[in-house]
Amino acid sequence: MKTAEDILKGKSQKMVYVPENTLIKDVISQMVQHKIGAMLVKKEDQFVGIWTERDLMSNCLDPTFDLETSKVGQYMDTKIVSAPVDTPIEKLQDMFLGLFTRHILIIRGLSTLGLLSIGDILRANLLEKDKKIKSLNQIAGWEYYENWGWHCRYLQDKDSKK
Repeated sequence: MKTAEDILKGKSQKMVYVPENTLIKDVISQMVQHKIGAMLVKKEDQFVGIWTERDLMSNCLDPTFDLETSKVGQYMDTKIVSAPVDTPIEKLQDMFLGLFTRHILIIRGLSTLGLLSIGDILRANLLEKDKKIKSLNQIAGWEYYENWGWHCRYLQDKDSKK
């Protein structure tokens, strides 16, 4: 069964983050550059928030929001959901659904290893199911049943001639 660590190993990118005093326009630029939809926010050596594409949409409706002067620390979500590195994929799925979150920070002890999105979990889950289906097809493919059926008919015909 895959764990959070297995899924992180399959991701090609390292974790990207910005300091809390980074201008929103610079955060957006980095998100576009790295092709990501969420940015972790750090204060000193601690992750203190996350800011996402969805946050940008809702922030735009705030009359005090200014793309040129607003800092990510003013608008980030300070609730970061985390899970241990050995969390199985099924538990991660439950967390995404039950906590209504789209990102989970993966930790080992006091160290942060990476960020998983709901898309990462969906992809990993589909790949696991695909592998399982292929394995089952190898065990009991159509050829097995065709040959089995022919063998049984042959035995029946042989018995009826006696």
